[in-house]
Amino acid sequence: MIEAIRAWAARHAAEGRYSPVGQIFHWTMAALIVFQLWWGWTMGRMEVGGDKLAAYRVHAELGLLMLVLALLRGLWRLMVPAPVNDADRLGWQTVAAYVTHILFYACFFALPLSGWAMWSATGEEPLSVAGVAPWPQMPFESLSTAIRWWILDWAEGIHRLLVILLVVMIPIHVTAALKHHFWDRHDVLRGMLPELPEDEPLEAPRHGLPRPEADPAKGGG
Repeated sequence: MIEAIRAWAARHAAEGRYSPVGQIFHWTMAALIVFQLWWGWTMGRMEVGGDKLAAYRVHAELGLLMLVLALLRGLWRLMVPAPVNDADRLGWQTVAAYVTHILFYACFFALPLSGWAMWSATGEEPLSVAGVAPWPQMPFESLSTAIRWWILDWAEGIHRLLVILLVVMIPIHVTAALKHHFWDRHDVLRGMLPELPEDEPLEAPRHGLPRPEADPAKGGG
């Protein structure tokens, strides 16, 4: 079955595209990140009380959904081949893209984990993934109050730093994608969009690099 999935995804990679599954992972995570940043900013300005606690629960449970999606996306990228596109042969720009990619993945995992630690340290009721699947607390109940406050403080600090990192990286990532698409006429953004007839005219004026063959050894979606 895995080989059949890889063969199916390889057909998309050969055309310089991520598979539909990889595209769904990408855009779902993008939507969740934007919502979570906005929701975190909004709930930080709410008055202390039941409504604010309920908002924190929504934020935390969507964060757990992001953690599950990040795990599934990571497994998918290990399993299927990825397209090799114009941005893979641009020297320092390629290195910068890979570094940014790694930092995004670090945020996808560390933000939900730090949020989970914060919720568990306060001793609130257990969470669920997106309000559906039950999710346990971290095992902090036997720790002293002082240690739990220390965990809460460190987790909150890490969470804030990662949010700042995301706020910095998102506009850089979006700007780079638009530059590749509209200025360089590279196939980077096109590869993450559904295959539509309107995509074809972009090939004619393109002055980017010739598209290399897909690398089956490279993980992707």
